[in-house]
Amino acid sequence: MQETPTKPYLIRALHDWCTDNGYSPHIVVTVDDNTVVPAAHIQDGQITLNVAMLATNNLVIGNEYIEFEARFSGVVEHIVVPVPAVSAIYARETGAGMGFEVSDSHPYPGVGDDTDTPAADAGTPAPDEKPDTPSRPQLKIIK
Repeated sequence: MQETPTKPYLIRALHDWCTDNGYSPHIVVTVDDNTVVPAAHIQDGQITLNVAMLATNNLVIGNEYIEFEARFSGVVEHIVVPVPAVSAIYARETGAGMGFEVSDSHPYPGVGDDTDTPAADAGTPAPDEKPDTPSRPQLKIIK
């Protein structure tokens, strides 16, 4: 049996520590094809997300994905972040936190096949279609 990665446990622990101390936990995410975030807020292939309880709705920090709803420019967005894409979690007020190595978004067994991925492939171009902006990450539409 393969050992469970420690990264999601450390993310949850630091999120709890920030919350218990009245800080706002933020995660830094390296955006890839498996990350569902608003494209307008991506800078240099990364996005920083406020994952405080007051800033999110239905926050789930799982072993494979971090999922929640949040408002961006007044619009509610459903966010899906693969845990391997998280490069840091820190307290906004103090900067205290931890950095992580970013790895492929599907290193865990069973992740990456069509049945396990939480985001639908509705926004992904067909194999014969060219994406609108091949150098930029793309959002997947979730209905």
